[in-house]
Amino acid sequence: MREPIERRLAAAGLPPLPRTAWLEINLDALTGNLAALRLAAGPGVAVEPVVKADAYGHGAVHVARALQTAGVSGLSVATFDEALELRDAGITVPLLVLYPIPAAWVAQAAARGVAVSRGPGAPSARILAAAAALPAGSPPLAVHLEVETGLGRGGVLPAAAAETAGVIRRTPGVRLAGVWTHLAEAADSRLTLLQDERFGGAVARFSGTSDPDAAVRRHLAGSGGLLGADSRRWDTVRTGLSIYGLIPDGLTVPAATEAAAAGLRPVMSLCARPVRVADLPPGHGVSYGPTFITTRPSRIATLPLGYADGWRRASSDHTWALVRGVRVPLVGRVAMDAVMADVTDVPGAPVTEDDEFVLLGDQGNERITAHEVASAGGTISYEVVAGMSRRLPRVYDAAGSTVAVRTLVDSGS
Repeated sequence: MREPIERRLAAAGLPPLPRTAWLEINLDALTGNLAALRLAAGPGVAVEPVVKADAYGHGAVHVARALQTAGVSGLSVATFDEALELRDAGITVPLLVLYPIPAAWVAQAAARGVAVSRGPGAPSARILAAAAALPAGSPPLAVHLEVETGLGRGGVLPAAAAETAGVIRRTPGVRLAGVWTHLAEAADSRLTLLQDERFGGAVARFSGTSDPDAAVRRHLAGSGGLLGADSRRWDTVRTGLSIYGLIPDGLTVPAATEAAAAGLRPVMSLCARPVRVADLPPGHGVSYGPTFITTRPSRIATLPLGYADGWRRASSDHTWALVRGVRVPLVGRVAMDAVMADVTDVPGAPVTEDDEFVLLGDQGNERITAHEVASAGGTISYEVVAGMSRRLPRVYDAAGSTVAVRTLVDSGS
């Protein structure tokens, strides 16, 4: 078992946590995952992780810093303020915003070296108009053209790619920096190959060849496309879930990428220490409703996290925690700020408020995975990790030590 969190923080010269529920983020696992994914991508293909949604709940700034130190050539986010957060924190690698941004922010995007996506419609037209109006001598706005190949969510249709690329290239103050698409279902080989073919056709239409100017980066595959091994790698792969050590739900990893997938390690663990451990008599309700009533003398531990922290109410009475390396059931309805564990059957001395619980991650020889938690709540692994609330403290570990914390009042930088 690890040293108590208080000792580890004190040894690192870091302040105590404001609550006894927190996320542990293993930065060594993160950079190890990057190495495994580079192996899967192969030579000449850049692995540029996606750090949107607060790096899928892991904490965008600290994750981006670790990845930048590990030598990534770029990162992607979903919104412009996510890009600004990273720039303000000293992240200097190229950043791509995957959705169109409001035209009012175009000047800042150009000035701060943030690339934006261009698709069809008025929002994208306004982006180009704003870029064309930039003062002479301003840095050009980097634009990545999104092509609609089957996801049905964004981008220009393949037949319009050449015309749209021409418009971008002719617009003053704009540089065509990339062309991309996104897979609808990486586990479906037929659909993946079809989207790859459509993408290749679109690229060929506007470049006159399937191998355009090297300055225009081509990217299609995310985690599923890379690990599923059905699509071409093109120039860059945008790894999301897999950089955090998780394999996309429903994906069967083929032999070609089995070694790389085996090298992935989950980066996030969810830990808590009880705020109360009480012995309740038979017939006593636990939490709202109640959906759980004791049938025997029971020892119940209250853990200070709930659905406001991202632990879904839909998983009530269907999930577990680990304590002393033993799996114990979480019982009763998940509340906004609390969930209860039945620790009656844990061997040895009674569980107390000094025991550390793990709700996601490893303890002893036991493991609770994001996929298991997702299945219990009727969702997917992406939502489990990305849904972890910002109010949960993040504790960052590297090289066997705690190196930083992030709370609502302290970025830990």
